[in-house]
Amino acid sequence: QVQFVESGGGLVQAGGSLRLSCAAFGSTSNIIAFGWYRQTPGNERELVARISRGGSTTYEDFVQGRFTISRDYLKSTMYLQMNSLKPEDTAVYYCNVWPLSGDDWGPGTQVTVSS
Repeated sequence: QVQFVESGGGLVQAGGSLRLSCAAFGSTSNIIAFGWYRQTPGNERELVARISRGGSTTYEDFVQGRFTISRDYLKSTMYLQMNSLKPEDTAVYYCNVWPLSGDDWGPGTQVTVSS
């Protein structure tokens, strides 16, 4: 089973940028896609973007054109470049497989966007 550790979050002003990283530990050879998710208090986690083994990317409408997902296969690391951040992007961000196959999550990384 793959485990994930997220990093790179922080406090940024609206309009600013952050780059999140996700380190994967374990065998990823059978995983068809990876995703970035986020969660705000009182709400369920939601998918933000995903990237397939072949490199195809898909974004939710609310981040389309602002966020970019990428992956470094040699480093077993995935990234989320977030530009033009908005206060509503404030959340804890997680990475995981896509589609989800269980309820195991890493610690997440907090992103806070001030107005």
